[in-house]
Amino acid sequence: MKIGASTLLLIFVLPLAAAAQSVSPPPAPESAPAAEPPRLTGWLDSATAASLVKEQRVQVQAPPTDRPPRRPSMVGYINDGGIQSQFRFRFDAGTEIDSADRAEFFYPKCGCYRGLPADHAAFDPDAPGPGPGIATELSYQQFYLQAEYAFRDRVSVFGELPVRWLHPQAFVPDSGTFDDHSGISDLRVGMKLGMLASDTSALTLQLQGTLPSGDGGKGLGVEHFSFEPALLFNQSVNDRVRLEGQFGVVLPSGGSDGIATTDESFAGKVLYYGFGPSVEVFRGDNVRFAPVLELVGWRVLDGFQTSTFSEIDGINIVNLKIGGRFVFRDRSSVYVGYGRGLTDAVWYHDVFRLEFRHGF
Repeated sequence: MKIGASTLLLIFVLPLAAAAQSVSPPPAPESAPAAEPPRLTGWLDSATAASLVKEQRVQVQAPPTDRPPRRPSMVGYINDGGIQSQFRFRFDAGTEIDSADRAEFFYPKCGCYRGLPADHAAFDPDAPGPGPGIATELSYQQFYLQAEYAFRDRVSVFGELPVRWLHPQAFVPDSGTFDDHSGISDLRVGMKLGMLASDTSALTLQLQGTLPSGDGGKGLGVEHFSFEPALLFNQSVNDRVRLEGQFGVVLPSGGSDGIATTDESFAGKVLYYGFGPSVEVFRGDNVRFAPVLELVGWRVLDGFQTSTFSEIDGINIVNLKIGGRFVFRDRSSVYVGYGRGLTDAVWYHDVFRLEFRHGF
């Protein structure tokens, strides 16, 4: 093996440099030029530099993705039109429900019809709701666990498991009573299809179905299937202001017999809509906050209700929701909000909501 001249030079120079640390050399003559220290530029420096250049080249040449940047939804009651893998925990507490079986939207036809005389025109031994009392005021709490999985940029599937606690508080005199109940409510499954998506706007078709898994006799479910198509939109006005909305309809399948009729269903079709602006008032390195104002409404198109013992011929229900959402690192968020009925007809008079959401 041949040894180069530069290698021999290093073999002799390095020991001398080490010895110079213990023995001070005599001062050099003024005319002698100062010795230039050896320059250690070898193959290791060149390889390191080449590696860094290669890494930079790979980063620059990475193929771009066509997925639009995810802008998390800020609303709390309007459905989220975004499509992504996420899970959500939600807790609701509502008060002063005065017509719980209206169109079998909250729970099924009152069980009070089972206790009527057999020759009464409204007698219904199959009425599946809680009874025998006719509740005029109830409160409830409900916990929801939802998981969504996006297997494409514009397609996701989701499922929701709710648990309900029901508390009757007042009844029509001499109609009877029933106790508090709790348990699993009606499961929901569905999918989202992104019709339009960009970094500033989104239009999503949501298809959702409700499965009768809750016990209607305890007021935990509605005892029938329903199908719910909806359009959801999300539009950024600027970097801090956003508008979100929804429009959908609940289409029941089956349901109990109407009052004194078997030709019409107690369950009814319900249109719903909502509109909510949010303004991002605080933006830190890891946390953002936006207050939200939402107007949410329903139009009950048909069905029956026990509170008036009559058929429904169009009822409007409108709520105002006020809240705010904290967003952490654009992945997790917490929403706190309060809603109140603005119309004489209500699903509930007041409602409080707390939600945690985490995306992947």
